This record gives sequence, C-alpha cells and structure tokens, in this order.
Amino acid sequence: MLAERFLTNTVKTIAGNRLSMKPTDERFFPDPEPNTRYMLYMHVPFCERLCPYCSFNRYPFRADIAKPYYESMRKEMLLLAKQGYDIESIYVGGGTPTVDINELCETLDLARDTWDIKEVASETNPNHLTQPWLDKLHGRVQRLSVGVQSFDDDLLRQMDRYEKYGSGQEIMERIAEALPYFESLNVDMIFNFPTQTEDMLISDIEHIVECGARQTTFSPLYVSNATANKMAKTLGAMDYNREFRFYKLLDGILTGGDRPFFRRDTIWTFNRLNDEGEDDHALLIDEYQTAYDAYPAIGSGSITHLNGALYVNEFSLRDYSAAVDEGRMAIMGKSVLSKRDLMRYSFLVNLYKLRLDKRAFKEEFGVSVEAGLPAEMAFMRLNGSFATDDACELTLTERGRYLTLVMYRQFLSGMNNLRDQARAQLTGLEHELLFGDGTPA
Repeated sequence: MLAERFLTNTVKTIAGNRLSMKPTDERFFPDPEPNTRYMLYMHVPFCERLCPYCSFNRYPFRADIAKPYYESMRKEMLLLAKQGYDIESIYVGGGTPTVDINELCETLDLARDTWDIKEVASETNPNHLTQPWLDKLHGRVQRLSVGVQSFDDDLLRQMDRYEKYGSGQEIMERIAEALPYFESLNVDMIFNFPTQTEDMLISDIEHIVECGARQTTFSPLYVSNATANKMAKTLGAMDYNREFRFYKLLDGILTGGDRPFFRRDTIWTFNRLNDEGEDDHALLIDEYQTAYDAYPAIGSGSITHLNGALYVNEFSLRDYSAAVDEGRMAIMGKSVLSKRDLMRYSFLVNLYKLRLDKRAFKEEFGVSVEAGLPAEMAFMRLNGSFATDDACELTLTERGRYLTLVMYRQFLSGMNNLRDQARAQLTGLEHELLFGDGTPA
C-alpha cells in the first residue's frame, strides 16, 4: 500500500528527528500537578531468555543481580512518594516482571502500603501461569498480560520460546488454569512475522477465541535499528506489504459477524463480549500509554512522560543503583517535545483509542486540529480515514484504523530507537550480556 509506505517513512523521519535524547543534570522529575492521581510504570529488566525482536531494556536473569535491583526500585518508588506523587494504579513491564516472584510481591506490597492503589497490571510469560506464581499474584495483580506472541509451534521455535515456555497447546492449558485468578487476563499476540501465513494467523485467532481470555492485543511486529539485523537472521526479513491484509483478517474475525466475539478497545486491543454481546469487565488500565496522558516511571531503562518531556532512566544497572543510593532519580537523558510534537502525539493516541474529541483538542492546545495539524488531517482525509469528521469528533474507517496502526507502530519503533541511544552507552559486562551471545557470564 503506497499510503502505508509514505506514512511509515514520514513517521520514521519525524520520530528520528524529535525522539532524540540529550543529557540532563536534573536529579528529580518535575513536581506533580496538584490534586492529580498518577499511574506508575515499573520496569523489571530481566528475562530467562532474550527475544530477538525486543528493544526494551532487558538482561539475562541472575538472582544475585535481580535482588539488589528490586531493592533499588523500591527506594526509587519511595523517592516519588516523598516528592508528593499520588499513585492510583501501577503497570509493571519488562523484561519479565514475574521472573523473581517474591521480590515482585514485596515491591507491590510496599506500593500498596505507600498509596491507595486501585489496580495493578503486570506482564508475564506463559511458564509463569503455574504455581506458586498464580497464588502469589492473586489479589496483588488484577490485570495480567501474558506474552504468548503465537500459538504456532514452528513460530515459537523460531522465536526461541518453545523449549522455555512450552507448546501452543501447553500454553492454552496454562491460560485456562490462570483465568480464575485475575479480573482480566490479556493474551498479548504479534502478527506479521516474516514466516507467518494466513492459515497460521487464522489458527492463532481461533485459539484466542477458544482460550477464554477477556482481552487480547494483536500488535504488528516492529523492531528498532539495533534489533533489525538480529531479527532478520532468526525470523527473516520484514514484509509490510501484507500487513494490511493480515490486520483486516484478524479485525474482521474478532469483531465481525452477527455474533462478534470481541469489541475493539483500541486499534489493536480487543475486549471479549459476554453472551449478551456486552463488555462487562473493562478495567482502569488497558495500555498505560493511552490510559494516562502523563506518568512517572521507575526502574532501569524506564521512560517517564511528564510536562511535555520524556525522561530516560539509566540503562546501566550499576549506574541506576548508584544514583538511587545517592537519594535521587536515575535520570540519564531527556527529550523535550514541542507544542507541535505534543499535538501530533495527542492526535495519534486519540485515534489509536478510536476517537478524537475535536473540542477537547482545541481546549488543550488553543487551536483546532485542522489548524494545528493541517498536513496530517489532509493526508488522512485524502486516504478516506474518517468515518466521522464533523465539528465534534473524528472516528475511523477500516482504512483509517490501519493507517493509525502504521503511525503507532512507527512511533513505538521511534521509542525503541530512543532506548537504543541509551543502550549504546553500556560498557563492560552489561554490554556483553546484551550484545554478546546473550548468556550470563
């Protein structure tokens, strides 16, 4: 699709120019806004096995390194509380947050002792949908997101996940066991793997319908500059020409027909409908970047979004812990967003959530979306992106949903490249763990 290629290159260029990290001597995040409750993102950068397509800050798990890391993250969390941040919800990402379940539980318990927490969401991997993890997470985590990626055994082997996390059938059985322990279990899937066929994708969708999970995300495969070569060697070269076809296929099966199984919650997040065709289980958090306009983040490699700027935490575990031990946040760099950047971000996130309120946009930025983003609006209109385009709102056609997917995919790739800038500064053992053979020394 010509529009997809144009949009991919345009957003890639914008993200490359704007999402660049510069050093900063700031020791703390900006003070919180009065009478505002925030979501807190916590990053746990440890995995039992490193996936070739992942650009998040992650290291091979070692218990002797992980334990002091969690201690540092708890110290950093208390620094936020001392600064006056009022946290109402938590999202724990990784890495694999559940890789050291006892340390995770101690951290979440401290957070609940510190703030009035409404909900905790956490990521995990399929091998942790067993005991003792389920009992320990029950009551501490309300929304669990399990990274399945695919139920296809051949794809799992390509991703080096089959031996560690089990076959597609074993994962299905673990999902069934885990369902009663959480208010919502999200199954996180990826589509458009280089070797994935339509039949393989349809089979994955059928597994999602069958497994009973209340929510699923089907995000397109995206990479960063640093992971592109490694991914090509293990999974093959990317083919974006079929991405639209794959997206239409999964969207149509999940939400189409007389009795749809799911409804769209965002461009690529789907909530299961009950027997009456209603979604009766929506939780506070679906995806933290879209649920909150601004949020602090703690942990090595985390990215905070506050006051129109992105703050990047130290990627080096050693430097991260040293900063926290000094009684300050572990900020290594900052990317300041212009008003136009912020308008673009608002445009993207609201379309990703399937609706942009034009009046709210004008109230926030002082100009209409047409005046603030004339080129973006012209492009989307030219490509038939809007199902509703009146004085009040924008909603999306099928084509518009896909073009928004392309923009969001490239935005996330740009965020991955921002992480690459920070990761490139690692030296010694930490550099070897990430850029060597991926095994602990």
